Amino acid sequence: MTDAKLTLPKTNSSPWPNRPFHRQYLMRQTNNLFDFFEAPSMNPKGGFFELDDEGNPLDADNANRQIHVTTRMVHCAVIGSLIGRPGSDEIVDHGMRYVWDKHRDARRGGYVWSLDDAGVTNGAKQAYGHAFVLLAASSASLVGHPLAKEMLADVTEVINARFWDDKTGTVRDEYNQDWSQLLPYRGQNANMHMTEALMAAFEATGNRDYLAKAERIAELIILKNAVPLGHRVAEHFDAHWVLDKNYEGNEMFRPSGTTPGHWLEWARLLYQLWVLGDKRLSWMTGAARALFQQSIDLGWDKVHGGFFYTLDWDNQPIMREKLWWPVSEAIGAAAYISAFDNEDYFQVWYRRLWDYAENHVIDHKNGGWLSELREDLTPTSRLFVGKPDIYHALQACLIPLYPTTGSLTKGIIEADHTSKHLV
Repeated sequence: MTDAKLTLPKTNSSPWPNRPFHRQYLMRQTNNLFDFFEAPSMNPKGGFFELDDEGNPLDADNANRQIHVTTRMVHCAVIGSLIGRPGSDEIVDHGMRYVWDKHRDARRGGYVWSLDDAGVTNGAKQAYGHAFVLLAASSASLVGHPLAKEMLADVTEVINARFWDDKTGTVRDEYNQDWSQLLPYRGQNANMHMTEALMAAFEATGNRDYLAKAERIAELIILKNAVPLGHRVAEHFDAHWVLDKNYEGNEMFRPSGTTPGHWLEWARLLYQLWVLGDKRLSWMTGAARALFQQSIDLGWDKVHGGFFYTLDWDNQPIMREKLWWPVSEAIGAAAYISAFDNEDYFQVWYRRLWDYAENHVIDHKNGGWLSELREDLTPTSRLFVGKPDIYHALQACLIPLYPTTGSLTKGIIEADHTSKHLV
C-alpha cells in the first residue's frame, strides 16, 4: 500500500485532536454547522426543509420530506443536546413527532419513505429508512424524549418481522407500502446503516441481540465479501447475495461499481463494533485499517485531491465528482483508528483530510459544506442540489473530540462524566 510508511517528525508528532487550538477549531466548525442547518431547516408544517447553497429552504411552498433527512436531523439534534447546544431539544421533538405522526404507517406498520403537505409521495418501506428510524429513536432515548421508547420498540418489531433475514444475517432492502413485492435486490448500503443503527440501539438498551445482528452483517459484507475482493466493498447483490458487478441503479443511493466513501464508513464502524463487542473479533481492526488504506490508494485523486465518488472493478473512476460525505467519513475513520493505532500514517492522513476540507469543501462564505465538486474541485450540482444535511460533517467534527468507546453519542456521555475540560 503505497503511502503506508508515512512518518511525522518528533517536533510535530502530537496528534491534532490533542491540541487545544485544533479542538477549538473543531468546536467552531461544529457550531457553524448547527448555525447553518438548525433554524433554517425547521418546517413549520412538520419535518425539515432541505437547504440550498445559501441556507434557504428548497421547495418551501410544499417540501418533500424524505425519512432519512428527518431522522438524521433528530440524531444530530440529540448530539447538540448532549454537548449543550441550546435549542436542540426542540428540534429533536419537532423531528420525532413528524416521524411518528406522518412517516409511520399506523395501519400497515412500518415507515414510508417520503411525504409532502398533501400526504405520502413515496410509500416504499426501505431497510435504509428504517435503519435511520432506529438510529433516531435510539439517540432520542438518550435525552429522554417521550416518544423514543415506543418508537424504538415499534421499529425494532418491524425490522425483526419484515427486514431481518436470519438465514443470511442481513436485512432485506425494500417493500411496497402494503408490504407486497419484495424486490430481489440486496444492497450493502442499507446493511451498513443498519449496522450503525443496531449499535446505537445496543448502547441505548443494553440488548445484545442488536449487537449480535450488527456483527453478523459485518461478517457477511466485509469478512465474506470485501476482504476477498481486496478490501473493496461490494455494493450490489441479488436475492441470494451473489455479487452483481453489472448492476446499474440510482446514481445517488445505488450507483454502479464501488463507492470508496463506504469503505471509509465501514472502517470506522468496524472499530466501533470491535469495541462494543469487547474486542472479541480481532479480524475487524485489520480489515478496517486495510479498507481505509485501500480507499486512499484507489479512491483518492492523486492530482487534485478528494475521493472519486465511484470506481469500476478495474479501480478506474466512473463518477469523478467529489462529494462532501466521503471526506467527512474519512476524517472520522482516521480519528477513530488513530486512537488505537500508533502508526503515523493515520495521523498524517487525518491532517491531509482536514486540509482538503478546509481549503475546498467548507463553504466559508455561506456556511455549511459544499456537497459536490467537479474533478478539478470547482463546485457543481449534478448529483446534489444545495446542502443535503448536517449528519456526515457534524460527526467528522466531533468524533475526534470524544472517547472512542463506541458511537459518538456514547463518547459524549462518557466524556461528560469524566472531564470538564474538553477544549
